[in-house]
Amino acid sequence: NLTQAHQIATSTFAPNPEEPRNVTIVGEVTRPGSYVVIGGNTTDAPFRTGGLPSLTQAIQLAGGIKPMADIRQIQLRRFTKAGEEYLILINLWQLLQQGDFTQDPILQDGDTIIVPTTTQVSPAEATELATATFAPETIQVSVVGEVIEPGLVEVPPNTPLNQGLLAAGGFDPKRARKHSVELIRLNPDGTVSQRTIPIDFAQGINEQSNPRLQNNDIIVVNRSGIVQVTDRISTILEPINPFVGVLRVFQVLGILE
Repeated sequence: NLTQAHQIATSTFAPNPEEPRNVTIVGEVTRPGSYVVIGGNTTDAPFRTGGLPSLTQAIQLAGGIKPMADIRQIQLRRFTKAGEEYLILINLWQLLQQGDFTQDPILQDGDTIIVPTTTQVSPAEATELATATFAPETIQVSVVGEVIEPGLVEVPPNTPLNQGLLAAGGFDPKRARKHSVELIRLNPDGTVSQRTIPIDFAQGINEQSNPRLQNNDIIVVNRSGIVQVTDRISTILEPINPFVGVLRVFQVLGILE
């Protein structure tokens, strides 16, 4: 009974909140593994997050939930002193929607938290989850190609693609193909998808032209057609004999057979 468990865990005869709890968390979190969860009122010590050593604190230590986490079916596996195993079902969506604090149980030493994978997350639900305390603070997205500052950028969860481009400085005005980009994504099942996204900075968030970004997404900004031609010409003109280079340019452009 989660209500009774919470009452006992906050009673005067319960363990001190600052007593370390060694727990394991697996599944749809950023960094699965073993963690030491410590409550209390300080945040200066390693792994000390303040408040009570609860399930959401452990998820925070593990880097937050992934986009495909099923927060309605989280499992808390716990052993009693007698060695008997109990499996407690946790519904964090009920915590978010109804304020049911019993869905954030206080952990005991040796607990295992299992965050399963969901089959589908609606856009509205994904937006709300991104602002929860147990969501990651940032995600990493690679923006490569013809942008002002290519490389790895950190953005808030559910940042739309347009804002991801702007975080990298936006299109290179002289070189970029501005009407579309390529979005490469590692899917939860291990496959990789790639699709062309038309770009319109006036668009709001939508799956067709301004989708929400996920951790480890790659945005590829290609060269414009004119830049591709001029780059090829520059490469052709590299030989020592400039006359031979010019002939090769004419051949590439179809002027000479």
